[in-house]
Amino acid sequence: MRDSPPNLKTGLLHHSDRGSQYCFQEFGSLLEQFGMRPSMSGKGNCFDNAPMESFWGLLKTELAFHRHFTTRKEAQREITEYIEVFYNRQRRQEKLGYLSPAAFEKTFYEKELAA
Repeated sequence: MRDSPPNLKTGLLHHSDRGSQYCFQEFGSLLEQFGMRPSMSGKGNCFDNAPMESFWGLLKTELAFHRHFTTRKEAQREITEYIEVFYNRQRRQEKLGYLSPAAFEKTFYEKELAA
């Protein structure tokens, strides 16, 4: 049996489509072992997964397709940096009023506190 990675946060959500590999009991047990909760698109509703599909498309286009990672550790480091530094803090998003996700969240909570 595998040990949980040391920095894995409890309650992590694993979102997937309804592919058969994600429906097997063994996969569910593996998620449970690592403290993860499963999340799936609704049956016959392709729009449930649209935000995640959009994100994965951006990550692949803006990072992965332009790189050849020599080790898994290098890939983890680069992908983490893309998400935590670039995507969350720098990349402006049209649907968020051309703010980064971090700036949008900050503005949201500032408005909530002011109300």
